Amino acid sequence: MKTFFAVIFLIVCVSSPSVAANNSLSDEQLLQIKFDQKLDSQVSPDLCFRDETGKQIRLGDYFGKRPVVLMLGYYGCPMLCTLVLNGATESFRGLKWSVGDQFDVIFASIDPDETPPLAAEKKKNYLRRYGHRGKPNGWHFLTGGSNSIQKLANEIGFRFAYDPALKQFAHPSGFVVLTPEGKVAHYFFGVTYSAAELNSALRNASVKKIGSPVEQLILLCCEYSPLRGKYGYVIMDAVRVGGIAMVLGLGVIIFRQQNRRKPEKPR
Repeated sequence: MKTFFAVIFLIVCVSSPSVAANNSLSDEQLLQIKFDQKLDSQVSPDLCFRDETGKQIRLGDYFGKRPVVLMLGYYGCPMLCTLVLNGATESFRGLKWSVGDQFDVIFASIDPDETPPLAAEKKKNYLRRYGHRGKPNGWHFLTGGSNSIQKLANEIGFRFAYDPALKQFAHPSGFVVLTPEGKVAHYFFGVTYSAAELNSALRNASVKKIGSPVEQLILLCCEYSPLRGKYGYVIMDAVRVGGIAMVLGLGVIIFRQQNRRKPEKPR
């Protein structure tokens, strides 16, 4: 069912009439908006950011004790970052481990113009969404300068670009799991995540075990189309056909299940 909704979301994104015509990023640039899987890459502990209180911190301040779920995005994102955070939080709620007890969560903004008050508001919202489990000091919502942002993005393979025409960032969806020492151990893509897979990734990362490359789901912010022109139409048609086929298949399954439940008429 999660796969079904992810495909439907992708159909809406690609076929949206607001997509494309005005954005200043070329097709070639948009094709580069993705995650490069840099497993075992070390995230620099000396990178400086500000936390949601405005205090300057080093990323290494969060290393050394437990694994870390690291997400990049921005607080003003119109849709995708919220979906990633929502999906991740729902997955956290399905774990026996708790944020702040057995693992930490870091969300770092890729927009150097964003400020700690925005980060504080986002943290407040997600603490409420997560509930009363775990510890609030296990959640870290950061802002920083361009150099720290770009270096962090490069180290985990997070490719993004700013579109001045739309005044938005094009970026991929997903997050990475780091070992307690800050090494990239596992990638998660898309907007919904299996709690069982995340549980396994966190437990492996906690003992410094590095995972294997995973299949990527290419999903960009809804204002963007991965390709335009002749090839873009081919891809959009293929996605639409696949989506329609999935909807029809789901309808057939529901129809059959309902028929099976009907009591037999007395003879």
